[in-house]
Amino acid sequence: MATRIRLQRHGRKGYAFYQIVVADSRAPRDGKFIERIGSYNPNTNPATVDLKFDRALYWMQVGAQPTDTVRNILSREGVCLKKHLLEGVKKGAFDEAKAEEKFQVWKQAKQAALEAVRTKDADAVKAVKSARLEAEKEVNKVKAEALAQKRAEKAAAEAAKQAEAAAAANAENAENTATEEAPAQSAE
Repeated sequence: MATRIRLQRHGRKGYAFYQIVVADSRAPRDGKFIERIGSYNPNTNPATVDLKFDRALYWMQVGAQPTDTVRNILSREGVCLKKHLLEGVKKGAFDEAKAEEKFQVWKQAKQAALEAVRTKDADAVKAVKSARLEAEKEVNKVKAEALAQKRAEKAAAEAAKQAEAAAAANAENAENTATEEAPAQSAE
């Protein structure tokens, strides 16, 4: 029986996520499988992989062949490197402690690179948010200036109206005073 490590599709249309399974190569894609060894969600950034490392390593060592996509996933997670190092130990190229040390160095470098990507993405999001905030502040500043100008024009128009009304009232008072004085003078 030829065993394959492959992806089993789940999820809805347009939003697929996958289970990483060990199955007979003759079984249908979403059909019967021997063991589920992890999951893969490409919808997140970066893609999320949850893997039972020991079981994946075991199946690789007993001869299960991964598909191309699963081989990439296992390689990224370090299963292929660990298998390679253990084969070197079997051949006597180096001892098990040296193999584990090499694997840990690789794993730390991988974690550092992943953390760098995450911080870069977080910084990019932060920069976009601050740029949006600055643009919004500029728009609000322009709106506030336009509103202040309208209010100043309205206040000036109101002041002009009041001045005109006061001038008209003064003129009317002066006219009334003049007309009252005129009959008083003609009566004398």
